[in-house]
Amino acid sequence: MAVPREDEQPPRVLAIGAAGVDMVGHVGGPLEPRTSNPARIRLACGGVARNVAENLARLGQPTTLISAIGRDFFGQQLRQQLVDAGVDTSTLLTLNDRPSGAYLAIVDSTGQLHLALDDMRALEAITPDLLQANAHLFAGAAMIFLDANLAPETIAAAVHLAQQAGVPISADPVSRTLARRLVPHLEDLFLITPNAGEAEVLLGQALPSGDPAQSVMAARELVHRGVDVALIALAEFGVAYATAADHGHLSALRTQILDPTGAGDALTAAVIFGLLNDIPIHEAVRVGISAASLTLRSPSTVAPDLSLEKLYGQLLI
Repeated sequence: MAVPREDEQPPRVLAIGAAGVDMVGHVGGPLEPRTSNPARIRLACGGVARNVAENLARLGQPTTLISAIGRDFFGQQLRQQLVDAGVDTSTLLTLNDRPSGAYLAIVDSTGQLHLALDDMRALEAITPDLLQANAHLFAGAAMIFLDANLAPETIAAAVHLAQQAGVPISADPVSRTLARRLVPHLEDLFLITPNAGEAEVLLGQALPSGDPAQSVMAARELVHRGVDVALIALAEFGVAYATAADHGHLSALRTQILDPTGAGDALTAAVIFGLLNDIPIHEAVRVGISAASLTLRSPSTVAPDLSLEKLYGQLLI
């Protein structure tokens, strides 16, 4: 897909999935079970599809988000931040009978995720009928992004509409539990971006922890099963990737970890941006790793100063 001329509108991404508020607790010392632990707690706008949409918009890629929020304080904040970032929220539902989505995470003293809970009941409102009513958005998109928070029947409907429109699909498995929802659709996906645990579920096989070579083999197996581009995020061990023509592993950038929440979504968004703008896969993954690194150092789920210039600037240091 060619990069548009300055007088043309860049291609639009349609993101479908979760929008919610993230509550993340950073524990300073050893975690003590069954009691209160001293921690730093922050609130931020989150949700995988919402995060990807905001990252894309901040990179200058027009993006529309189909999601649902509650008619509550958090819903107001979610909508306003999306608008401020430049995301099209015309299809963002506001519900009277369900609260806005929420994600609760505990991060240990090393900056790694210890435990997370999520409440995405609001997404029950994103139904196949709703997507059918917005079929025109699929026809006008350059890429569809889905997250596996969506119900299986909604994922199937989105895949069907994207195929009818001839639009490539990118998907994020979100978690080991939800990754199973994407297994029936591997051959329908252009891009998939699991972490190592989610890749194990998608493939039905164990991956040695922190082994880049085995992860590259797993990414190649995802391609063998029908995916065009497979990335496996390995946290501090970097990213394994594969296509039919290329495969490899890129190391993570050494960086302070302020908060791991949202780093994978930044990686996904930057790779989508790169591929839509004819950046080769190896280079797109490099830019994605830079986006993840910037997000790891940010107190927000999406780095508010995200830009392509900043991402390439990090790669030159």
